[in-house]
Amino acid sequence: MSWLDDLDDDEPEFDETDVRVRPNPKANRPRTKRRPAHADARIARVLGVDRGRYTVLVGEGSDDEHQVLATRARELRKSPIVTGDRVRVVGDTSGESGTLGRIVGIEERTSLLRRSADDTDQVERIVVANADQMLVVVAAADPEPRARLVDRYLIAALDAGIRPLLVVTKTDLADPTDFLSHFEGVDLDVFTSARGEMPVERIGAALVGHSTVFVGHSGVGKSTLVNALVPDAHRATGHVNEVTGRGRHTSSSTVSLRYRGAAGTGWVIDTPGVRSFGLGHVDPANILRAFTDLDAIAQDCPRGCTHLPDAPDCAIAEAVAEGRLGPNGAARLDSLQRLLATFSDRP
Repeated sequence: MSWLDDLDDDEPEFDETDVRVRPNPKANRPRTKRRPAHADARIARVLGVDRGRYTVLVGEGSDDEHQVLATRARELRKSPIVTGDRVRVVGDTSGESGTLGRIVGIEERTSLLRRSADDTDQVERIVVANADQMLVVVAAADPEPRARLVDRYLIAALDAGIRPLLVVTKTDLADPTDFLSHFEGVDLDVFTSARGEMPVERIGAALVGHSTVFVGHSGVGKSTLVNALVPDAHRATGHVNEVTGRGRHTSSSTVSLRYRGAAGTGWVIDTPGVRSFGLGHVDPANILRAFTDLDAIAQDCPRGCTHLPDAPDCAIAEAVAEGRLGPNGAARLDSLQRLLATFSDRP
């Protein structure tokens, strides 16, 4: 007789269903990476961002167009959401006081305007999304115009695939001819504005059907121009410090404003004034392309030409030396070389 015969026939039998499983201490059900599809989400345009709250426009262009205050979903906490973005919103999208929607997704972007803290910092800061035009605002005087800052704006616009425009304000204080000669040969629409002679209709016509981001040095009159184009914008305006010659920051956030003109509508995206515009994120190949006239001449340069001062047989340098680029050619070449030298040592 084996020891198995000694077992009591009444002894209960066990199977895998009798195994005790410790409950999940953090939740009533196990976590899953699957997210809801949010089939009921509404597409909205981000008009502005303020301390983690997003003002979005739901139903754009329809009879149900209205603004909604929203927050971002947890899964988007590492994804930047900026003015101009088109997002998917769920929750309470009525827009009534005290309600709050939730952004659960970001639609594919058509463009991204970015800048960095300086040229060596490759950490990008997104200025605006989905803009197709950049309006650079510069003053003819008070503060003095900075051609090299405008060069940087043009390069950033080209790198983002955005069409640049230029407005020179305060032309009643100084003649902008010498300044504008710096941009001869560049494919750039230019508007001039003086006190009491702001070309609102001409500039407005260029905004119709476009999403245009306004950029410029503090104190150049950018907010004044925005208020003239969008009367209900109420953007704060400032003045230039008489001692330092610098403008005071008046716009503290980036906002999208609806332009309504006789020829149609568009979007004005006003940004805070800046005194520098780092290009650490830019593809160096796009720098020369921003100088369209110099780029055309560079086609005659030797293969691999750096266009720097020590570059042998550089066609651009030869054109400047021969006077083929006019009296401002040397200054334009110097601006190009300074930018190229900044990027030549990038790893």
